[in-house]
Amino acid sequence: MCQHKPPCPPANAPDHDAARLVSFHPEQGWGLLCNGVVLFDDTGELLPDGRSIPAHRDSYARAA
Repeated sequence: MCQHKPPCPPANAPDHDAARLVSFHPEQGWGLLCNGVVLFDDTGELLPDGRSIPAHRDSYARAA
């Protein structure tokens, strides 16, 4: 999916959230990264293979 240089990390990489945002819909609470990952406002994620990653913003709140 990624057409730019350097390429973004693939969806299965640990740093997949570092990919470029290609579509953003704040009114609906989600954004699409160029590696196919859908990010949600609650920090949940939907991977291109259909797997989901539950919201993990709790870990950020504990770190603060």
